[in-house]
Amino acid sequence: MDLMAMWAQMGYVAKAVAFVLFIMSMWSFGVAIERIFTFTQARNQSKMYAPQVAKHLKDGRLKDAIAISQSKNYRYSHLAKVVLAGLQEYQFQQESGGGLSREDLMDTVRRSIQRASALTASDLKKGVSALATIGSTAPFVGLLGTVVGVITAFQGIAASGSGGIAGVSQGISEALVETALGLVVAIPAVWFYNYLTGRIEYFNVEMDNSSSELVDYFIKKTAA
Repeated sequence: MDLMAMWAQMGYVAKAVAFVLFIMSMWSFGVAIERIFTFTQARNQSKMYAPQVAKHLKDGRLKDAIAISQSKNYRYSHLAKVVLAGLQEYQFQQESGGGLSREDLMDTVRRSIQRASALTASDLKKGVSALATIGSTAPFVGLLGTVVGVITAFQGIAASGSGGIAGVSQGISEALVETALGLVVAIPAVWFYNYLTGRIEYFNVEMDNSSSELVDYFIKKTAA
């Protein structure tokens, strides 16, 4: 099968459909590579960050815990972003002397952590929805190319005046290629989407656990 010769024989519409599928494929691979890199960095940095910040908090060094949370070494860490929000809010309330009760102080810290968790989760999902869109629409874009190929085949029949294979082979080839392209684009996009969605859910669980542990730490600290 000579793909270059087949490309040369395609009509403008079929070429446009193939070009759109190519762009969708590059987009999905670009998003997947960027997200996989970001998630890998987030996991590795969070593994290094968690024991260090826990040690500072255990020793009562709140400022050191905040400093390490702000370090560029942990800029990808989802845990650092969430914990930092809680630490900064707690420190601000303590230094401002707002006179909040223990319950109000904990509620304020919880809300700060929840806002940071929501923003971090939204940042983790960046671009992932595009994979779902590409995975669900690429087969239909390929189907559009298939329809165009069938139309070309019927035009070949009309031009030749017969239903022989010579009159329809070009259109049928276009139809089959466009269908295959749509599936080739859609299948990896769906795989990437499912994989990245699972990683995001895992990160959300980690953030929830870290948030609960931090709030528990502040409750014990204020009770002391």
